[in-house]
Amino acid sequence: MYLYHFGFTELPFGLTPDTSFFCKLPGHVEALNVLKIALGSGEGFMKISGEVGTGKTLLCRQLLNELEDTFACAYLPNPYLSPEELRFSLASELGMRVNKNLDQIQLTERISRRLINLHKKGKPVVLIIDEAQALPDESLEALRLFTNLETEKRKLLQVVLFGQPELDERLAKTHLRQLRQRITFSYKLPALNLKQTQAYIQHRINAARIHSDETCPLQPIKFSSYAIKKIFKYSRGIPRLINILTHKSLMLAYGEQRFEISARQVRLSARDTDDVTSHFWPKIFTLPLAMLLGVGILLPVMGM
Repeated sequence: MYLYHFGFTELPFGLTPDTSFFCKLPGHVEALNVLKIALGSGEGFMKISGEVGTGKTLLCRQLLNELEDTFACAYLPNPYLSPEELRFSLASELGMRVNKNLDQIQLTERISRRLINLHKKGKPVVLIIDEAQALPDESLEALRLFTNLETEKRKLLQVVLFGQPELDERLAKTHLRQLRQRITFSYKLPALNLKQTQAYIQHRINAARIHSDETCPLQPIKFSSYAIKKIFKYSRGIPRLINILTHKSLMLAYGEQRFEISARQVRLSARDTDDVTSHFWPKIFTLPLAMLLGVGILLPVMGM
């Protein structure tokens, strides 16, 4: 009913990082450009950092999509791996079949040969690691040693690290200074400003809506200027929180059989969102949005 009411083909504000909803906001476009320039120049390590919910995983997957024709890409979404597990995972991502009992020295040699062969075929290899702040120190060192493999022109393995600010804090430590000095390009994802927040919301709504024409007219979805300002205020410009607040506000609007989203609906959604209430309200003042949704949605369905 939610989808039908607003004319959506799918939920526009889900939390799954879906590249069909990628919005070309200045910060994300700039980060992509930094990475593509660095990869094109053959650099060894690159780093993208950002607060939780700023879109690092979505950016990571968008980068994979844009590189797949020119690079051999390896992707590790869950990097809490020992050096041994890291080597086996890299081998698997490179399409290698290796015995789990293979000696680590032999495995490293086989990976090195694979990197050289891919280079000869004109397919430079890039390893993209999401949630890189979870990598143990020993695994970070193993990665650094892999990037020692190089031709006269470029590294045989390039590594892109996506991580939370804790990654920056770890790399600032003395014992990781060798790796830190190898990171030649880095970028910190910013939160969205008010104008970008509005553009982001509209982009996702447009991407999820059925195409409107004379035979299938759609009621316009309107956000009041105060609603947008409230979403921006409560989300602090963090895309994940924007998604949560906008999704809940649309649910409330549907429960009231409306197409206009007001500041009141955003405020009710914010009071039901933990990461917002911890910044703006004591827990005692949070409201049970599920109860409000239950009443609001059941009444129109029951014809009341």
